Amino acid sequence: MTQILLIDDDSIFRMTLSRRLRHQGYEVSTAADGKEGIEMAKQLRPALILCDWAMPESNGLKVCRAIKSDPDLSTIFFILLTAYGETSNRIQGFDTGADGFLSKPLNFHELNAYIRAGLRINQLTQDLTAQKQTLEVQLTEGADYVRSLLPSPIKEPPLHVDTRFIPSIQLGGDCFNFYQLDPDYWAIYLLDVSGHGIGAAMHSVSVLNLLRSQSLPRVNYYQPNHVLTALNEAFPMSDHNNRYFTIWYGVYNQTTRRLMYASAGHPPAVLISEQSSNNFETQQLGQPGLPIGFFPNINFKNGFCDVAEGSNLYVFSDGIYEIQQSNGEMWSLDAFISLLVDYRKRQSLSLDEVLKHITSLNADNSFSDDLSLLEIQFD
Repeated sequence: MTQILLIDDDSIFRMTLSRRLRHQGYEVSTAADGKEGIEMAKQLRPALILCDWAMPESNGLKVCRAIKSDPDLSTIFFILLTAYGETSNRIQGFDTGADGFLSKPLNFHELNAYIRAGLRINQLTQDLTAQKQTLEVQLTEGADYVRSLLPSPIKEPPLHVDTRFIPSIQLGGDCFNFYQLDPDYWAIYLLDVSGHGIGAAMHSVSVLNLLRSQSLPRVNYYQPNHVLTALNEAFPMSDHNNRYFTIWYGVYNQTTRRLMYASAGHPPAVLISEQSSNNFETQQLGQPGLPIGFFPNINFKNGFCDVAEGSNLYVFSDGIYEIQQSNGEMWSLDAFISLLVDYRKRQSLSLDEVLKHITSLNADNSFSDDLSLLEIQFD
Protein backbone atom coordinates (compact mmCIF):
# COMPACT_ATOMS: atom_id res chain seq x y z
CA MET A 1 0.00 0.00 0.00
CA THR A 2 1.27 3.47 -0.92
CA GLN A 3 2.57 5.44 2.06
CA ILE A 4 1.72 9.15 2.35
CA LEU A 5 3.00 11.39 5.15
CA LEU A 6 0.85 14.41 6.13
CA ILE A 7 2.58 17.14 8.15
CA ASP A 8 0.32 19.89 9.53
CA ASP A 9 -0.08 21.60 12.90
CA ASP A 10 -3.90 21.77 12.54
CA SER A 11 -5.25 18.63 14.23
CA ILE A 12 -8.72 18.90 12.67
CA PHE A 13 -7.20 19.31 9.18
CA ARG A 14 -4.93 16.31 9.77
CA MET A 15 -7.81 14.13 10.90
CA THR A 16 -10.13 15.15 8.06
CA LEU A 17 -7.60 14.84 5.24
CA SER A 18 -6.01 11.62 6.51
CA ARG A 19 -9.44 9.97 6.84
CA ARG A 20 -10.31 10.92 3.28
CA LEU A 21 -6.98 9.66 1.90
CA ARG A 22 -7.30 6.37 3.79
CA HIS A 23 -10.78 5.96 2.35
CA GLN A 24 -9.20 6.20 -1.11
CA GLY A 25 -6.82 3.33 -0.33
CA TYR A 26 -3.68 5.12 0.83
CA GLU A 27 -1.72 4.36 3.97
CA VAL A 28 -1.43 7.68 5.79
CA SER A 29 0.80 8.73 8.67
CA THR A 30 0.59 12.15 10.27
CA ALA A 31 2.92 14.53 12.09
CA ALA A 32 1.95 17.62 14.09
CA ASP A 33 5.07 19.69 13.36
CA GLY A 34 8.10 19.87 11.09
CA LYS A 35 10.59 18.24 13.46
CA GLU A 36 8.33 15.23 13.99
CA GLY A 37 7.63 15.08 10.26
CA ILE A 38 11.32 14.89 9.35
CA GLU A 39 11.89 12.06 11.84
CA MET A 40 8.87 10.14 10.54
CA ALA A 41 10.05 10.62 6.96
CA LYS A 42 13.39 9.02 7.87
CA GLN A 43 11.57 6.07 9.47
CA LEU A 44 8.80 5.53 6.93
CA ARG A 45 10.39 6.59 3.63
CA PRO A 46 6.96 7.57 2.23
CA ALA A 47 6.30 7.88 -1.48
CA LEU A 48 4.76 11.34 -1.03
CA ILE A 49 4.70 14.10 1.59
CA LEU A 50 1.94 16.70 2.04
CA CYS A 51 3.31 19.48 4.23
CA ASP A 52 1.81 22.73 5.47
CA TRP A 53 3.90 25.81 4.71
CA ALA A 54 2.90 27.92 7.76
CA MET A 55 3.91 26.02 10.89
CA PRO A 56 5.70 27.27 14.00
CA GLU A 57 9.43 26.57 14.35
CA SER A 58 10.14 24.26 11.38
CA ASN A 59 7.88 25.57 8.64
CA GLY A 60 7.23 23.83 5.35
CA LEU A 61 10.25 25.33 3.61
CA LYS A 62 12.60 24.10 6.35
CA VAL A 63 11.05 20.63 6.22
CA CYS A 64 11.33 20.56 2.43
CA ARG A 65 14.96 21.66 2.56
CA ALA A 66 15.80 18.95 5.10
CA ILE A 67 14.04 16.23 3.09
CA LYS A 68 15.57 17.18 -0.25
CA SER A 69 19.09 17.53 1.19
CA ASP A 70 19.00 13.96 2.53
CA PRO A 71 20.13 11.55 -0.24
CA ASP A 72 17.93 8.80 1.21
CA LEU A 73 14.83 11.00 1.12
CA SER A 74 15.45 13.37 -1.79
CA THR A 75 13.33 11.41 -4.30
CA ILE A 76 10.16 11.68 -2.16
CA PHE A 77 7.53 13.74 -4.00
CA PHE A 78 7.01 16.81 -1.82
CA ILE A 79 3.84 18.95 -2.00
CA LEU A 80 3.54 22.19 -0.04
CA LEU A 81 0.10 23.12 1.25
CA THR A 82 -0.15 26.88 1.45
CA ALA A 83 -2.48 29.84 1.67
CA TYR A 84 0.18 31.95 -0.05
CA GLY A 85 -0.76 32.56 -3.66
CA GLU A 86 1.95 34.97 -4.75
CA THR A 87 4.29 33.91 -7.53
CA SER A 88 7.30 34.87 -5.41
CA ASN A 89 6.25 32.35 -2.76
CA ARG A 90 5.97 29.57 -5.33
CA ILE A 91 9.38 30.45 -6.75
CA GLN A 92 10.83 30.29 -3.26
CA GLY A 93 9.22 26.91 -2.70
CA PHE A 94 10.48 25.46 -5.99
CA ASP A 95 13.96 26.77 -5.25
CA THR A 96 13.83 24.95 -1.92
CA GLY A 97 13.01 21.69 -3.72
CA ALA A 98 9.23 21.39 -3.58
CA ASP A 99 7.68 19.37 -6.40
CA GLY A 100 4.27 21.05 -6.26
CA PHE A 101 1.84 23.38 -4.47
CA LEU A 102 -1.77 23.14 -3.37
CA SER A 103 -3.71 26.11 -2.04
CA LYS A 104 -5.82 25.94 1.09
CA PRO A 105 -8.70 25.35 1.31
CA LEU A 106 -7.99 22.23 -0.75
CA ASN A 107 -9.79 21.23 -3.90
CA PHE A 108 -9.93 17.45 -3.47
CA HIS A 109 -10.09 16.76 -7.22
CA GLU A 110 -6.90 18.77 -7.66
CA LEU A 111 -5.38 17.04 -4.63
CA ASN A 112 -6.10 13.58 -6.07
CA ALA A 113 -4.66 14.56 -9.43
CA TYR A 114 -1.50 15.87 -7.76
CA ILE A 115 -1.14 12.72 -5.68
CA ARG A 116 -1.58 10.43 -8.71
CA ALA A 117 1.01 12.45 -10.66
CA GLY A 118 3.40 12.48 -7.71
CA LEU A 119 3.10 8.74 -7.18
CA ARG A 120 3.74 8.06 -10.87
CA ILE A 121 6.90 10.16 -10.71
CA ASN A 122 7.95 8.47 -7.48
CA GLN A 123 7.48 5.03 -9.06
CA LEU A 124 9.51 6.03 -12.10
CA THR A 125 12.23 7.30 -9.78
CA GLN A 126 12.22 4.03 -7.85
CA ASP A 127 12.42 2.04 -11.09
CA LEU A 128 15.35 4.15 -12.32
CA THR A 129 17.08 3.78 -8.96
CA ALA A 130 16.68 -0.01 -9.12
CA GLN A 131 18.04 -0.08 -12.67
CA LYS A 132 20.95 2.14 -11.63
CA GLN A 133 21.76 -0.16 -8.73
CA THR A 134 21.65 -3.19 -11.03
CA LEU A 135 23.94 -1.44 -13.51
CA GLU A 136 26.34 -0.45 -10.73
CA VAL A 137 26.53 -4.08 -9.60
CA GLN A 138 27.24 -5.18 -13.17
CA LEU A 139 29.87 -2.46 -13.58
CA THR A 140 31.50 -3.46 -10.32
CA GLU A 141 31.60 -7.09 -11.43
CA GLY A 142 33.03 -5.99 -14.78
CA ALA A 143 35.65 -3.83 -13.09
CA ASP A 144 36.60 -6.72 -10.80
CA TYR A 145 36.97 -8.96 -13.85
CA VAL A 146 39.20 -6.45 -15.64
CA ARG A 147 41.35 -6.03 -12.53
CA SER A 148 41.63 -9.82 -12.23
CA LEU A 149 43.26 -9.90 -15.66
CA LEU A 150 45.95 -7.40 -14.70
CA PRO A 151 49.22 -8.85 -13.41
CA SER A 152 50.32 -8.71 -9.80
CA PRO A 153 53.43 -6.72 -8.86
CA ILE A 154 56.79 -8.51 -8.95
CA LYS A 155 59.19 -8.09 -6.05
CA GLU A 156 61.96 -10.51 -7.00
CA PRO A 157 65.01 -10.13 -9.31
CA PRO A 158 65.72 -9.44 -12.07
CA LEU A 159 62.73 -7.06 -12.29
CA HIS A 160 60.79 -5.32 -9.58
CA VAL A 161 57.46 -4.19 -11.03
CA ASP A 162 54.87 -2.02 -9.31
CA THR A 163 51.60 -0.87 -10.88
CA ARG A 164 48.71 1.52 -10.39
CA PHE A 165 45.40 1.53 -12.27
CA ILE A 166 42.74 4.19 -11.69
CA PRO A 167 39.85 4.19 -14.20
CA SER A 168 38.06 7.52 -14.62
CA ILE A 169 34.82 5.62 -14.02
CA GLN A 170 34.27 2.08 -12.80
CA LEU A 171 35.24 0.64 -16.18
CA GLY A 172 38.00 2.10 -18.30
CA GLY A 173 39.92 1.41 -21.49
CA ASP A 174 43.43 0.93 -20.06
CA CYS A 175 45.09 -2.48 -19.79
CA PHE A 176 48.66 -3.66 -19.27
CA ASN A 177 50.74 -6.78 -18.79
CA PHE A 178 54.28 -8.00 -18.23
CA TYR A 179 55.47 -11.60 -18.41
CA GLN A 180 58.38 -13.80 -19.49
CA LEU A 181 58.51 -14.90 -23.11
CA ASP A 182 61.26 -17.32 -22.09
CA PRO A 183 63.88 -17.44 -19.29
CA ASP A 184 65.83 -14.52 -20.84
CA TYR A 185 63.14 -12.28 -22.34
CA TRP A 186 60.38 -10.20 -20.82
CA ALA A 187 57.44 -8.60 -22.62
CA ILE A 188 56.01 -5.36 -21.22
CA TYR A 189 53.08 -3.45 -22.70
CA LEU A 190 50.37 -0.94 -21.88
CA LEU A 191 47.42 0.00 -24.08
CA ASP A 192 44.81 2.74 -23.90
CA VAL A 193 41.51 2.35 -25.79
CA SER A 194 39.64 5.45 -26.92
CA GLY A 195 36.57 6.32 -24.86
CA HIS A 196 35.40 5.02 -21.51
CA GLY A 197 32.86 2.62 -20.07
CA ILE A 198 31.80 -0.89 -21.04
CA GLY A 199 32.61 -0.58 -24.75
CA ALA A 200 36.17 0.59 -24.15
CA ALA A 201 36.73 -2.03 -21.44
CA MET A 202 35.48 -4.86 -23.69
CA HIS A 203 37.76 -3.72 -26.50
CA SER A 204 40.69 -3.47 -24.12
CA VAL A 205 40.09 -6.96 -22.70
CA SER A 206 39.85 -8.40 -26.22
CA VAL A 207 43.30 -7.03 -27.06
CA LEU A 208 44.72 -8.10 -23.70
CA ASN A 209 43.47 -11.68 -24.06
CA LEU A 210 44.80 -11.91 -27.61
CA LEU A 211 48.25 -10.78 -26.52
CA ARG A 212 48.27 -12.97 -23.40
CA SER A 213 47.39 -16.08 -25.39
CA GLN A 214 49.82 -15.10 -28.20
CA SER A 215 47.04 -15.91 -30.67
CA LEU A 216 47.98 -13.39 -33.36
CA PRO A 217 48.91 -15.48 -36.41
CA ARG A 218 52.46 -15.48 -37.79
CA VAL A 219 53.76 -12.98 -35.21
CA ASN A 220 57.20 -12.85 -33.67
CA TYR A 221 56.42 -11.68 -30.13
CA TYR A 222 60.08 -10.85 -29.59
CA GLN A 223 59.76 -8.07 -32.19
CA PRO A 224 57.56 -5.20 -30.94
CA ASN A 225 56.98 -3.76 -34.42
CA HIS A 226 55.68 -7.16 -35.61
CA VAL A 227 53.20 -7.23 -32.74
CA LEU A 228 51.92 -3.73 -33.51
CA THR A 229 51.55 -4.50 -37.20
CA ALA A 230 49.51 -7.61 -36.43
CA LEU A 231 47.29 -5.70 -33.97
CA ASN A 232 46.69 -3.00 -36.57
CA GLU A 233 45.52 -5.65 -39.02
CA ALA A 234 43.33 -7.39 -36.44
CA PHE A 235 41.60 -4.30 -35.01
CA PRO A 236 40.63 -1.83 -37.75
CA MET A 237 38.37 0.97 -36.49
CA SER A 238 35.75 0.17 -39.13
CA ASP A 239 35.19 -3.26 -37.56
CA HIS A 240 35.16 -2.13 -33.93
CA ASN A 241 32.64 0.69 -33.62
CA ASN A 242 35.27 3.29 -34.58
CA ARG A 243 37.36 2.47 -31.54
CA TYR A 244 41.13 2.67 -31.71
CA PHE A 245 43.86 2.28 -29.13
CA THR A 246 47.38 3.42 -28.41
CA ILE A 247 50.03 1.01 -27.16
CA TRP A 248 53.61 0.86 -25.94
CA TYR A 249 55.21 -2.59 -26.30
CA GLY A 250 58.70 -3.50 -25.13
CA VAL A 251 60.85 -6.64 -24.97
CA TYR A 252 63.73 -6.79 -22.47
CA ASN A 253 66.64 -9.22 -22.70
CA GLN A 254 67.86 -9.64 -19.12
CA THR A 255 71.11 -11.27 -20.28
CA THR A 256 72.26 -8.51 -22.65
CA ARG A 257 70.29 -5.81 -20.75
CA ARG A 258 68.93 -4.50 -24.05
CA LEU A 259 65.39 -3.16 -24.34
CA MET A 260 63.63 -3.18 -27.71
CA TYR A 261 60.39 -1.21 -28.03
CA ALA A 262 57.78 0.20 -30.40
CA SER A 263 54.72 2.37 -29.88
CA ALA A 264 51.58 3.41 -31.73
CA GLY A 265 50.26 6.85 -30.82
CA HIS A 266 51.22 6.23 -27.20
CA PRO A 267 53.21 8.43 -24.79
CA PRO A 268 56.88 7.45 -24.66
CA ALA A 269 58.07 5.31 -21.79
CA VAL A 270 60.62 7.04 -19.57
CA LEU A 271 63.90 5.41 -18.53
CA ILE A 272 65.72 7.06 -15.60
CA SER A 273 69.34 6.00 -15.01
CA GLU A 274 71.74 7.25 -12.37
CA GLN A 275 74.98 8.43 -13.99
CA SER A 276 76.71 9.53 -10.79
CA SER A 277 75.74 10.69 -7.33
CA ASN A 278 72.52 12.72 -7.66
CA ASN A 279 72.97 12.95 -11.44
CA PHE A 280 70.29 11.23 -13.48
CA GLU A 281 69.79 10.70 -17.20
CA THR A 282 66.29 10.46 -18.63
CA GLN A 283 65.42 8.89 -21.96
CA GLN A 284 62.03 9.05 -23.64
CA LEU A 285 61.47 5.74 -25.38
CA GLY A 286 58.85 6.05 -28.06
CA GLN A 287 58.26 6.15 -31.78
CA PRO A 288 56.00 8.65 -33.56
CA GLY A 289 53.02 7.13 -35.30
CA LEU A 290 49.28 6.67 -35.45
CA PRO A 291 47.21 4.60 -33.00
CA ILE A 292 46.21 1.03 -33.77
CA GLY A 293 43.22 0.79 -36.09
CA PHE A 294 43.47 4.17 -37.82
CA PHE A 295 44.78 3.04 -41.19
CA PRO A 296 45.94 -0.27 -42.70
CA ASN A 297 49.51 -1.01 -43.77
CA ILE A 298 51.25 1.22 -41.23
CA ASN A 299 54.97 0.61 -40.79
CA PHE A 300 55.98 0.47 -37.14
CA LYS A 301 59.65 0.74 -36.19
CA ASN A 302 61.63 -0.67 -33.31
CA GLY A 303 63.79 1.39 -31.00
CA PHE A 304 66.64 0.10 -28.84
CA CYS A 305 68.42 1.09 -25.65
CA ASP A 306 70.75 -0.48 -23.11
CA VAL A 307 69.55 -0.57 -19.53
CA ALA A 308 72.04 0.17 -16.77
CA GLU A 309 71.82 -1.45 -13.38
CA GLY A 310 69.50 0.34 -11.00
CA SER A 311 67.54 2.02 -13.78
CA ASN A 312 63.81 2.63 -13.55
CA LEU A 313 61.41 2.37 -16.49
CA TYR A 314 58.01 4.08 -16.38
CA VAL A 315 55.25 3.09 -18.78
CA PHE A 316 51.97 4.99 -18.52
CA SER A 317 48.84 6.26 -20.21
CA ASP A 318 48.37 9.94 -21.04
CA GLY A 319 45.79 10.30 -18.25
CA ILE A 320 48.66 10.62 -15.79
CA TYR A 321 49.78 14.01 -17.11
CA GLU A 322 46.83 15.39 -19.13
CA ILE A 323 45.37 16.94 -15.99
CA GLN A 324 43.47 20.20 -15.70
CA GLN A 325 45.02 22.06 -12.79
CA SER A 326 43.18 24.40 -10.43
CA ASN A 327 44.83 27.40 -12.17
CA GLY A 328 43.18 26.37 -15.43
CA GLU A 329 46.40 25.23 -17.08
CA MET A 330 47.07 21.71 -18.34
CA TRP A 331 49.87 19.74 -16.71
CA SER A 332 52.43 18.26 -19.12
CA LEU A 333 54.57 15.23 -19.90
CA ASP A 334 57.74 17.22 -19.17
CA ALA A 335 56.38 18.21 -15.76
CA PHE A 336 55.54 14.59 -15.01
CA ILE A 337 59.06 13.46 -15.96
CA SER A 338 60.54 16.19 -13.76
CA LEU A 339 58.41 14.93 -10.88
CA LEU A 340 59.77 11.39 -11.34
CA VAL A 341 63.36 12.60 -11.41
CA ASP A 342 62.82 14.83 -8.37
CA TYR A 343 61.43 11.96 -6.32
CA ARG A 344 64.26 9.71 -7.48
CA LYS A 345 66.87 12.26 -6.39
CA ARG A 346 65.31 12.40 -2.96
CA GLN A 347 65.26 8.59 -2.86
CA SER A 348 61.61 8.76 -1.87
CA LEU A 349 60.12 7.61 -5.13
CA SER A 350 57.02 5.46 -4.70
CA LEU A 351 53.97 5.25 -6.92
CA ASP A 352 51.76 6.24 -4.01
CA GLU A 353 53.75 9.46 -3.53
CA VAL A 354 53.59 10.17 -7.27
CA LEU A 355 49.82 9.69 -7.40
CA LYS A 356 49.33 11.74 -4.24
CA HIS A 357 51.15 14.64 -5.87
CA ILE A 358 49.20 14.29 -9.12
CA THR A 359 45.90 14.12 -7.25
CA SER A 360 46.78 17.37 -5.46
CA LEU A 361 47.20 19.07 -8.85
CA ASN A 362 43.87 17.89 -10.20
CA ALA A 363 41.17 20.56 -10.19
CA ASP A 364 38.41 17.94 -10.23
CA ASN A 365 37.46 15.34 -7.65
CA SER A 366 38.03 12.55 -10.17
CA PHE A 367 40.31 12.04 -13.14
CA SER A 368 38.82 12.82 -16.54
CA ASP A 369 40.75 9.97 -18.17
CA ASP A 370 41.90 6.51 -17.15
CA LEU A 371 45.25 6.48 -15.40
CA SER A 372 47.73 3.58 -15.58
CA LEU A 373 51.34 3.54 -14.44
CA LEU A 374 53.98 0.81 -14.44
CA GLU A 375 57.31 1.12 -12.65
CA ILE A 376 59.99 -1.43 -13.59
CA GLN A 377 63.17 -1.40 -11.50
CA PHE A 378 66.08 -3.25 -13.11
CA ASP A 379 68.62 -4.99 -10.87
